Amino acid sequence: MSDSTAAAGATISITVNGESFSLTGPATVASLIALRSPRPPFAVELNKTLVRRPQYDATTIREGDAVEIVTLVGGG
Repeated sequence: MSDSTAAAGATISITVNGESFSLTGPATVASLIALRSPRPPFAVELNKTLVRRPQYDATTIREGDAVEIVTLVGGG
């Protein structure tokens, strides 16, 4: 196992919207979205790179990653 890959069932620490967050690995953007349940519409950024919805299942989240889940808010 490399330092950047969590073993199955291992806890990994990441940052979500600037706050520390722990989850069980292996984790993907899809599994994080399932845990957090953001209100649509939203966008996901992993380490300052936009992740498109079709890539959620295939995009792995690793120890130390920074995720931003941005929701749109109306108003003016």
